[in-house]
Amino acid sequence: MSTSMRTSIERASLPALTRLSSLPRVVPFLSMLVLLVAGALVGGPIGFVLMGLATLAVAWLLYLSWPRLTSSERMMRGAVVLLAAALAVVQLFPQT
Repeated sequence: MSTSMRTSIERASLPALTRLSSLPRVVPFLSMLVLLVAGALVGGPIGFVLMGLATLAVAWLLYLSWPRLTSSERMMRGAVVLLAAALAVVQLFPQT
């Protein structure tokens, strides 16, 4: 079951990945940077949504690349996803 689910997710992701790979390399990087910086500067629910979108994009790419990664790469990329999720939650519930 999980193999068929992975296959269907990979098949559904193929058009988006093809589009991303056709863009200049700097465009996805700058898009993520804009989402993260805007989310950090705006704060509140809007900042949460912006940082959440960036977190979901990184988690999606991690899921797709998971079988090809070494265990140390998995840990590092998983830590990035957790950090991004924590930053999004902090934007939603800031300490005053």
